[in-house]
Amino acid sequence: MSSSGSVFCNGCGDFVYNSDALFAHSRAALAYQEKHTQFQVAKKGREPFKPWIPNSKDTEALEGAIAIPCQGRRGLLNLGQTCYLNVILQSFVANPLLRNYFLSDKHNTKLCSKTKDCGCCEMDKLFSEVYSGNEAPFGPISFLSTTWRASSDLAGYSQQDAHECFISTLNHVHATSRGSTKLSCICVVHSTFDGLLQSDVKCERCGNVTTTTDPMLDISLDLKSKGGEVGQEYTLASCLRRFTHPEKLSAYNCVKCSKTTPASKRLSIRKLPPVLSFQFKRFEHKTADHSTAHKIESSVRFPASINMAEYTTLVMNARNGKDEKGGSEQHPYPGPPALYDYDLFSVVCHDGHIDNGHYTCFTRHQDEWYYFDDDKVTHSTLGKCLRSQAYMCFYVKRNLDYKPYMTPSYIVAREAEAVKEKEREKEKEAALMREVEDALLATV
Repeated sequence: MSSSGSVFCNGCGDFVYNSDALFAHSRAALAYQEKHTQFQVAKKGREPFKPWIPNSKDTEALEGAIAIPCQGRRGLLNLGQTCYLNVILQSFVANPLLRNYFLSDKHNTKLCSKTKDCGCCEMDKLFSEVYSGNEAPFGPISFLSTTWRASSDLAGYSQQDAHECFISTLNHVHATSRGSTKLSCICVVHSTFDGLLQSDVKCERCGNVTTTTDPMLDISLDLKSKGGEVGQEYTLASCLRRFTHPEKLSAYNCVKCSKTTPASKRLSIRKLPPVLSFQFKRFEHKTADHSTAHKIESSVRFPASINMAEYTTLVMNARNGKDEKGGSEQHPYPGPPALYDYDLFSVVCHDGHIDNGHYTCFTRHQDEWYYFDDDKVTHSTLGKCLRSQAYMCFYVKRNLDYKPYMTPSYIVAREAEAVKEKEREKEKEAALMREVEDALLATV
């Protein structure tokens, strides 16, 4: 079939797996997407994907390397109500971008200059343990202690929120990453999870629109309507539509007409990240007293794959007649629809009440699904995952955007400093030689 690349056999009346056909189809689809993508650096076409081909140096290194398992499935010990940490760590292990980064030795614990509480070192240790081939449950003791020291709110053996642990861990890994900056950061965290939310506030008196953008590492979705009512069942799509639906503001200070007037506020996604993380707001705190908190048990149906185009700023502006960049009538946005497709790879679940619940998770390893309950790992199915009570969902972009390779700024600075250091050494040697020559002339 031209749409999927599958081969149908008329003799047996079934689809036949053919690796060559699938490879040819994927390369043809990728070439089409690269050709028709319009939004890339300096208005150029999308950077063509080039498969990695080892050179002689790589081949020599691979010959002396020790093979490790290609899949990491290892249970994590509960160290005292630490199921919230275990599910987040399992979602990190299943994340293909984080896995590729740390397994390619981009951060080596033994070479790290930081002596204590390095988040990247803990991630490197985690991946090393999970992919070590040891099937016995692993206790992330040092990861837990580092998390406690980095975030006092998570310290102790009381029950904690998995989403708070997720954000705290990302911030700590970012802070200890090589090349970490406050603006336009290219560390592993921002290269994986960083996106942009756009807020458009329209004054109903003069029609002026004020636009602001804010960085995001995840998207938190309400399970309540604007009126505060809780439904019985939701879908991820309905939550996203509510998230991007214009909201009425009763009193807005307009910067153009200098009046306090009603306005409407609309959120949209300006930049989609490679990995999308969704949190469903199941835990509601009506007052500052946490003892009055309760859990929203509403069911949320989420898909195995989702197209995020309709929630982006480009598409929403195009629908409102403000198309910023040319798109076809069929697809009012640049690039093929496949560029906005995301596939599910991990789901964090919460069972029980808010005060005595338990976290578990499902993760995808290639095309197989597994269920993680602390140290217990069992084979599962996609159907069971989709029927679970999700608290967080993780999706990875099916087709990553490739940009021209740019040497990181910290490497450029390091290389420039090395050149300057060599020049200083040469100047010192020349000065020393002149002193020796002057001393020899003085003795003659």
